[in-house]
Amino acid sequence: MAWWRQRTERGVAPWVRTRLRTAPGAAVAFGVLVLVTAFLAAALPRALDAYETKGLRQEIAGAPPAATSVELSAPQPGLEIAQSTREKAVRPPALAAVRRAALARLPAPLRADTTESAYGVRTSKSLVGLNHWLPVIDAPPRFTLVAQSGLAAHATVRGGRLPIAAGEVTADTRKVEAAVTEATARTLRLRVGSVIDVDGFGGAPLVVRITGIVEPRHPQGGYWSAEPVLRTPGVAADAPVPPQFHWDAGLLLAPGAAPVLLGSQGQPELYWRFAPATDRLTAQDVPGLVSRIASLEGGPELLRMREVAGGTAAVATDLETIVGSYTTTRAAITPVVAVGAFGIGAVAAVVLVMAGGLVAARRAAELALLRARGGSLRGIAGRLLAETAVVAVPAAATGLLLAVLTVDEARLLPAVLGASAVALLACAVLPVRAVVAHRRPRAHAERDDLAHARPGRRRTVAELTVLVLAVGSVVALRRRGASSAGDLLVSAAPVLVGLIAALVLVRLYPLPLRWAARPATRGRGVVGFLSLARAGRSSTVGVALPLLALLLALTTAAFGGSVLAGVSDARDRAALLATGADARIAGPGEVTPLPAGVAGAVRKVAGVRAVTAVRIERTAELTSGGAGAKEGLTLIGVEPASYARLARQTGLGAFPAEVLKPKGAQGAGTGRVLNAVASPGLAERLGRAPRRITSLAGDITVRIAAVRSRTPAAPGADFLLVDAAGLTHSDPTTLLATGAALDAPALRTAVRGAGKGLTVTSRDEERAALSDAPLQAGAERIYTTAALAGAGYAVLALLLSLLQSAPERAALLARLHTMGLTPRQGRRLLSLDALPQALLAASGGMLAGWATVRLLAPGIDLERLALATAAGRVPVIGASLRTDVWSLLLPAAGTVLLAWAVAVAQAWWAGRRTSITELRTGGMR
Repeated sequence: MAWWRQRTERGVAPWVRTRLRTAPGAAVAFGVLVLVTAFLAAALPRALDAYETKGLRQEIAGAPPAATSVELSAPQPGLEIAQSTREKAVRPPALAAVRRAALARLPAPLRADTTESAYGVRTSKSLVGLNHWLPVIDAPPRFTLVAQSGLAAHATVRGGRLPIAAGEVTADTRKVEAAVTEATARTLRLRVGSVIDVDGFGGAPLVVRITGIVEPRHPQGGYWSAEPVLRTPGVAADAPVPPQFHWDAGLLLAPGAAPVLLGSQGQPELYWRFAPATDRLTAQDVPGLVSRIASLEGGPELLRMREVAGGTAAVATDLETIVGSYTTTRAAITPVVAVGAFGIGAVAAVVLVMAGGLVAARRAAELALLRARGGSLRGIAGRLLAETAVVAVPAAATGLLLAVLTVDEARLLPAVLGASAVALLACAVLPVRAVVAHRRPRAHAERDDLAHARPGRRRTVAELTVLVLAVGSVVALRRRGASSAGDLLVSAAPVLVGLIAALVLVRLYPLPLRWAARPATRGRGVVGFLSLARAGRSSTVGVALPLLALLLALTTAAFGGSVLAGVSDARDRAALLATGADARIAGPGEVTPLPAGVAGAVRKVAGVRAVTAVRIERTAELTSGGAGAKEGLTLIGVEPASYARLARQTGLGAFPAEVLKPKGAQGAGTGRVLNAVASPGLAERLGRAPRRITSLAGDITVRIAAVRSRTPAAPGADFLLVDAAGLTHSDPTTLLATGAALDAPALRTAVRGAGKGLTVTSRDEERAALSDAPLQAGAERIYTTAALAGAGYAVLALLLSLLQSAPERAALLARLHTMGLTPRQGRRLLSLDALPQALLAASGGMLAGWATVRLLAPGIDLERLALATAAGRVPVIGASLRTDVWSLLLPAAGTVLLAWAVAVAQAWWAGRRTSITELRTGGMR
């Protein structure tokens, strides 16, 4: 007989193939669970990297180019050098050679965007224009002369031509050509052919002929905005008191005309400006970037630059300040995100362990039989490991691949580690459970129900240890706050609170069953008694693991939902404080009175419910002391009834309108003592006695009648609120509009037709701007994912628990049908059988979620997470964690409803099958 035939006859069916063919549905379900969990474990670190990297790039790209550019500069060549050598050093070939060498010496990860970089020679001190026809403010205009490379590539000629260097330009040349931007030409009344005499060149002035008017192609790019005076003229002031204001503009010379600047008194300097390239910059490069910038400004990298640019060259940039601001924001957000990430990771791990544990419990008889027939623990564990790995490893690899394809621009290693951890846990849980449960062969299964379970010493010690850890993590988080993403004890606080709740509920679970069983035994029906008896006979593992998974999932969902609710509240509050109402209409600086028809035009816009007109005087002064010293304050004149209604609707310092109307006043008029509502700081300065206030709206005498911390017209300033009827000039300077779904473009159109220079600030637009920053938006998406994943894992844990006991319940229902149980009683029985655990998990999850939020709220600061930037905004009071009722109720109610629906569906399905069929197919259950 052939050897292969002998082997086939002696061989047995392969274990893995046989098990997979026996239960393909269970294998597919387990593979899907591992795939989803591996995807989340791999996508989470990649999402963190992606939004942190995007935040860094946007922080640099959104900063002024003058701050982000790295500028290498050197003074003009020394006077001890021959004139021809000095001129050669500032010509384009020499400057280009230094640029190439400097680019090669830029240390990684700092890279230059060569399209927005430039080099050349400029006067570091502006020079006076002598022509009488040039516009004068207090003093004649001054010009910065720049011979910068790349003008043709960065500008479009709108008139004339670009300047050229006719012949060989030297330091003694006194006639050159230049170009100016359209903004400079418009402001200084220049045109093609204009001739400007520039002072500061020894005896004779430099004659600059304008040959071209250019338009910048990318005016906000580094080429034009690193030195804004080249693009747009500005107003500058000289040092004398009072200051003398003058125009400051730029003249763009041809690069070949750079030697002429050596003959000026404008302190010419050579420069090479490098705009940072952010396309390859990642969040992991931040420490190295900060270190390299410091070295460039005063370290070994600066010495390397001086090798090519000269011994007196210097490097200057504010890029480290911008990166430092980003780092501060990231450091404040990351620990808060770590709390949510740790929570969802723990829930996923518990559900995986639960899935493996339920499979081990379902196959307990099979594994006990293998042990009784001589199967070794190593052999059984190896077969179970192979059986699980065949499904888990490909599923985890697929999850990793999906995460890599879904989230780009992130590191691969953390994603690989996350997916590998999921695969390892999924492969190990079933063999470990089997080895622990079947260390010794057993002749029969021992009772493991909750009614007879007695906690041992080891369990008590373990639970007390977890309790101590939970208390320590909560105390640490409340005292120190979430200050470090690497502090695992602090990050695990919500998980530990949920774990403690689960342990407590497992210990208390038999008590309500016993209390409910007593009246059920005296009832006439058997449904209630049977359901409670079955709940009490549930195994410890069959209750503890699902309960732990449900509690952790519900706690994580409640915590994530509460964080999102707190973030939303903080943004709503910040937007309200920025506008004071749903929309704010004002003129420039809120100092000039509004045109007469503006209020009427705003009222006609669809959606506007009310318009409140106020007069704001930010230059009002309080006379204090005998020497006539003045103290500044913000005076606000309002119509008491409408403004009090606005303050009540917005919740910003509500007060009764009667407060502003003094008792016994005879009508409205000036010259009397006005009642006022003041901010706390101003009220302390004014006291209760009448005080004299000087303002452009008129001089008034006020008495403090009420104190409020905020008011809609000036939410972030010390204010004094009075009746506008008591002011000499009460014309409004600001309109505060309220209404549902205000249309900001329609408001702008309306005010544009009513007056010029008016601005419209919409509360909705301010709210939207707060969530645009990548760091905050990415962190918010992670918390949204955590809340949704927590709810999803809660549903999964419940389904696993119900499916594990489904065959047993079906067999019980079939037996009871043979004894006369009606279909209606069967539905009631299965519903009541599933409800105790679901109700316990739902109530415990709500309690644990509420306790977690209340305990951890003092240590969680949501202001950085909620607001894109704190600069220039009114501080938000109360940007803290709060309990979100919907995040508590919806997942808990969904758990109970799902348990009831599954039980009813199983009862309906079992009713379609005959009892004989069910008992025959389920006789071994």
